[in-house]
Amino acid sequence: MTTVLNVEAVNRTFGERQVLKDVSFTVDSGRLTGFVGANGAGKTTTMRIILGVLAADSGQVTWHGRPVTREDRQKFGYMPEERGLYPKMTVVEQVVYLGRLHGLSAADAKRRTTALLERLELSERGGDPVEKLSLGNQQRAQIAAALVHDPELLVLDEPFSGLDPIAVETVLAVLRERARSGAAVLFSSHQLELVERLCDDLAIIADGTIRAAGSRTWLREQYTLPRYSVEVESDAGWLRDEPGVTLLELDGRRAVFDLDPGTDDQAVLRSALARGPVRAFAPVRPSLAEIFREVIQ
Repeated sequence: MTTVLNVEAVNRTFGERQVLKDVSFTVDSGRLTGFVGANGAGKTTTMRIILGVLAADSGQVTWHGRPVTREDRQKFGYMPEERGLYPKMTVVEQVVYLGRLHGLSAADAKRRTTALLERLELSERGGDPVEKLSLGNQQRAQIAAALVHDPELLVLDEPFSGLDPIAVETVLAVLRERARSGAAVLFSSHQLELVERLCDDLAIIADGTIRAAGSRTWLREQYTLPRYSVEVESDAGWLRDEPGVTLLELDGRRAVFDLDPGTDDQAVLRSALARGPVRAFAPVRPSLAEIFREVIQ
């Protein structure tokens, strides 16, 4: 695991409004980094600064430890949230053209386009003008355009927008393949359940400030709630009367509960064991949605 992209103390204002405040996080090769936040939090502005579309007021973006150059950005792939393709061009013409702009030969661009459209299940629409595609197929065409030159860094702004469940699974598989091949992937999404499934690392932004950043595993450990699940041999209803316990869910022998501050989880376990065999007793790890709500409050 190698850090390839480093966003360091980036600030940006538009007029009187500061939209980014000392934004810092890293993106590693071979990993998928989710970038999440509410509308207006600063995700798209940050991505545009990474890509050189906008300039930072202060701070810097580095690639392999040095300032990003124009040649470096030739190795980046970008999919904007807004539709960015030429509507009158066919899908194949569009993707080949963008591959050529990134320095591919005509033969390589065509070969990669054919393979990508097949992988994204868009081959049958390759000869259609982009404007004739559904929104979901336009989204897949944009993903193909971002991938055609085999970028070392892939920056995707809301890549799952407009996709049906089957298309989502196809795109998820393609992004995982790219990460396994060594590419660094940074993507934003409002769909936290997809980010939860896909990302290795996470950066949460609110009001232009990074509120939490790190690996998904580390973040779940840092923001673990005093919440536990238990499965016993008999009914677990006795937890209602256990000191320091707030029962959240009860389904016969299974229960989920919170502990008041200062309450010893081992004391609850001993109470359970005193009533018979305990089949399972473990902390409940928070979901990404729970972590997100906690850190942006």
